[in-house]
Amino acid sequence: MPRLQEIHSNLLDRLQEAKDQGWLGEVAAIETTMAAAAQKLEAMRDRAAQPPTVHLGMPDFRRDAGRSSAEYED
Repeated sequence: MPRLQEIHSNLLDRLQEAKDQGWLGEVAAIETTMAAAAQKLEAMRDRAAQPPTVHLGMPDFRRDAGRSSAEYED
């Protein structure tokens, strides 16, 4: 995530330069790239906010605990 934040910041500088120079095609390309980087950062933040593990609980063996092999013999 830090690297993507650095790239996004760099894109802001490049965007300003492209606007100053009147490079309209470059402005559009940088804005598209910035939007994609912003989406990726948001997804990374959302993922980081989620708990790292999922509690699955313990299986309930009570139903099977009283059975013996004799119950299955005919």
